[in-house]
Amino acid sequence: MFLSVFEMFKVGIGPSSSHTMGPMVAAGRFLDHLRAQPFSTARIRATLYGSLAFTGIGHATDRAVILGLAGFTPEGYDAEKAEAALAAIREEKALTPEGLPRLAFDPERDLQFDYGGPLPGHANGMVLQGRDAEGDVITEVTYYSVGGGFVLTAEELASGEDKAGGPPVPYPFKTAAEMLKMAGASGLTIAQMKRANEESRMGRGDLDAGIARIWEVMEACIARGLEARGTLPGGLDVRRRAAAIHEALKAEAGQNLAAPHVINDWISAYAMAVNEENAAGGQVVTAPTNGAAGVVPAVIRYWLSHVPTAQASKLPDFLLTAAAIGGLIKYNASISGAECGCQAEVGSASAMAAAGLCAVLGGSPEQVENAAEIALEHHLGMTCDPVKGLVQVPCIERNGLGAIKAISAASLSLRGDGQHFVPLDAAIETMRQTGSDMSEKYKETSLGGLAVNVPNC
Repeated sequence: MFLSVFEMFKVGIGPSSSHTMGPMVAAGRFLDHLRAQPFSTARIRATLYGSLAFTGIGHATDRAVILGLAGFTPEGYDAEKAEAALAAIREEKALTPEGLPRLAFDPERDLQFDYGGPLPGHANGMVLQGRDAEGDVITEVTYYSVGGGFVLTAEELASGEDKAGGPPVPYPFKTAAEMLKMAGASGLTIAQMKRANEESRMGRGDLDAGIARIWEVMEACIARGLEARGTLPGGLDVRRRAAAIHEALKAEAGQNLAAPHVINDWISAYAMAVNEENAAGGQVVTAPTNGAAGVVPAVIRYWLSHVPTAQASKLPDFLLTAAAIGGLIKYNASISGAECGCQAEVGSASAMAAAGLCAVLGGSPEQVENAAEIALEHHLGMTCDPVKGLVQVPCIERNGLGAIKAISAASLSLRGDGQHFVPLDAAIETMRQTGSDMSEKYKETSLGGLAVNVPNC
């Protein structure tokens, strides 16, 4: 099993990796599908199902599909060009993607939300159709956005392609137990094994440059979030708070008045800064999803800015370790809120951050595994219940608490020797089972929990 660090950490746009980035990617893949066909398509129709339908407007899924069909990608997104393209499409009721003829597409008619229930493969399903001039379907592909920006066709999902190992890697661990066994036999850290796996697919220079780019985008996102003020879009009138909190914290620090527990406010401010940017549709890094994008960067920023022994040169070890843990969770359970609730998003992110922090603080592989387990265990059962389908309440604050839990988990694990009662594999399996048993109304449909108990109009 191999999932690259660049699959677990992807540069993209908010507010959601599964509801914004994934549908945009799926639309782009459909354009490639059309380009490969021997016939000519005259019209495109898109239908969203399950969670993509129920919370699609709040997550900007409609915009993402339209822009994906226009040729936009998450990594190359340009907000100004996107707004111009959307206006042109709505006015002309047509798409002009590169390498294809002019395609009729009326967003009011050809982008449909089906609230009848999810498709059989996954809660986040969408069907894209190519039609002829008479309106008859001539080609159709079903896509599933399975979390973290990952997209699979129905055929790929049925064949298990998302879990395919690909070419062999030096340390192909599929479980935490295998990971620890390989670490013990090799004498390597988890980060070193993960690096060896990555370098079997790419050069060291490209790997290090890519990791540096991940942190560059994360750090820039924190900085923007700590400066921006105002109200977030979407209709809830949620005020940005990270900037004001950060400003107050800096003032208190200058007066040497802060109590020790105030460090939690610094951590929350870093995480909230990222998720406020995400809610505003800004550039973020999936970590492993957009809804949980603030946890890992907040813990890294805490480590670099508040831990005296921190060394920026160890940042790759943090991210490689975190990616290894995230890969185990995705392979054996899920990182999708629509599939397993928020335990799969913020819970996974907290486990990844705890493992990364433990690693750079000198933890052994056993302590790293313990840190990840503690963090994940104490998110088990967490539902995904965004008010009004927006990635704002409770998502923004939840990232701050996920980061705090990650730091606590790493600290607790470092106080021990790595031996503990509940293995990480058991926590991951429990999360999978809990998600399977969880009512659909608590899995990103906004039909339960806070989403129905908090007035949002």
